[in-house]
Amino acid sequence: MSTRILLVEDDADIRDLVAIYLRREGCRVDPAKSAEQGLDMLGRSAYDLLITDIMLPGMDGMKLVKAVRERSDMPILFMTSRIAPQDIVAGLGIGGDDYITKPFEPEVLVARVKAALRRSRGRRTDDGGEAVWDDGWLAVRKEGLEVLVGGAPASLPAKELQLLLYLLEHPKKVFSVAQLYEKIWGLDGISDERTVMVHIHHLRKKIEKDPANPAYIVTVRGFGYKFGRER
Repeated sequence: MSTRILLVEDDADIRDLVAIYLRREGCRVDPAKSAEQGLDMLGRSAYDLLITDIMLPGMDGMKLVKAVRERSDMPILFMTSRIAPQDIVAGLGIGGDDYITKPFEPEVLVARVKAALRRSRGRRTDDGGEAVWDDGWLAVRKEGLEVLVGGAPASLPAKELQLLLYLLEHPKKVFSVAQLYEKIWGLDGISDERTVMVHIHHLRKKIEKDPANPAYIVTVRGFGYKFGRER
């Protein structure tokens, strides 16, 4: 069965261009001109990935993603001309997995789509069971992809969870932003520093006792990040 992608974009030229490139890769692309149309299509069909603009007629892309996240953990890519840091932070914070700004090279978008799908499929087939970490405050278990903070379940989007698991499984090892982007987003040589930093920021807010002075996800100035606690 081919990969099925929902593409929500009101600009017909961009919509057609993206669809052409993704169809060349064997994907089935269903285009929508508005968020409302996209939600209707999501209610009638199952999709493997969503690509959406932010600036749409009627409901905007942010509200669309919030609605989708209530029902699905599918990979979501923002594709937009809004490049302000606060827009990127907001988009990734509400559940977007990646954020690509216009204008863009279609080949780069295709690479990011492939990487998001590859990560999503790998996550669904991972059946590891034992606890990766449990120190009384933070508990992480692969079985069920469960994260507890202070005994309460923590809701982590896919990329935040993947970042946490990867750093946990390589304790004390320092990773550059480019290395983390390549490993988690799966793109060699197409690093997006802001994407990694925003996900780290949100992850810290959810798992650290004091996000301003993190004990788990530690910054090594000039080098990158590491998981800093001892077992």
